[in-house]
Amino acid sequence: MRVDHEERRRQIAEALLRIADTQGLQSASMRAVAAEAGVSLRLVQYYFTTKEALLLDALARLAAQLQARMEEWIGAAGSPPTPRGIVTAVLSCVLPTDPESRRITRTYAAYYTLVLSDPDVLAKHGTAQPDLLEGFLARQIRAAQQSGETDPGGNPEMTAAGLLAMVNGLGSSVLGGQRTGDEALAVLAHHLDELFRPR
Repeated sequence: MRVDHEERRRQIAEALLRIADTQGLQSASMRAVAAEAGVSLRLVQYYFTTKEALLLDALARLAAQLQARMEEWIGAAGSPPTPRGIVTAVLSCVLPTDPESRRITRTYAAYYTLVLSDPDVLAKHGTAQPDLLEGFLARQIRAAQQSGETDPGGNPEMTAAGLLAMVNGLGSSVLGGQRTGDEALAVLAHHLDELFRPR
């Protein structure tokens, strides 16, 4: 029987992501991941020689899941979507308002916690996706400036960074029980209404 190595790697990485979501990454030993995946510790070590390799592989898969969700939401924002539609879709889909987005947000939070307690593990990899996302949002805001949807004198990079920081904070407030997902979406909508006002 031919072994599907990519499928086996995915099975193991998904097990780590489930542990990260429900228990945090401090609980994600190689042995715990093996038990969650239903495979031997030796098999986990065969596919991922170090825990760092497993953490980074799983993080890349989590990023791909978030990317797929964003593309789905952008696709539902209209054809073709406007810069405001794209920014709204991306930021709204990040907020933990349904089971999938709550899982993704909790799992990213587990990675952030790991970075705080062990900065070397993910320091060189942990900011790649947020940086790409900021750049993408900044490009949409610049396009909105060019079409007159927002203040032409604003700084797209600073605006994008502020929006993402706000959404991250709103996500934490939802997970912490301070506000509901709908309330977080209302806060986001308020700020986007302020941003995307014809000038």
